[in-house]
Amino acid sequence: MVTPEGKFLDPLADKILVSSAFISFAIIGVIDYWMVVLIIFRDLFVTGLRMAMNRKGIEMVTSNIAKAKTVIQLNIIVFILIVLSVKGLSLAWTYPLLEVVKEYHLIYNFTLLVTLFTVLTGFTYLYSNRNTIIGFLKSE
Repeated sequence: MVTPEGKFLDPLADKILVSSAFISFAIIGVIDYWMVVLIIFRDLFVTGLRMAMNRKGIEMVTSNIAKAKTVIQLNIIVFILIVLSVKGLSLAWTYPLLEVVKEYHLIYNFTLLVTLFTVLTGFTYLYSNRNTIIGFLKSE
């Protein structure tokens, strides 16, 4: 049985995990801050809107694309952690792998795609819930 708190806390825990990882990567210079700002802004905006609407008893629908966003974000976090871990190794077999990552700017390019996808899911979320949001705004 899922409690109302569980419906809110599980996605919140995901957002905290993702946000803290991206903030940490930006602080150590692995990814750009502007990407982190967009990702966090989208999540805070959608979460804030959902909380405000839930207080009025209005549910917003979470789409599969929004769930995919979280999976993709977690995958880029794992990829970055693997690259950072491999950098710490002094093994000959890691050098070609790191060269590919560096030559093709894989961390930047993958994070850029994740950022764009995150923003897109924010717009998709707003669009798919537009009637509910309009009803909520009119009730204010």
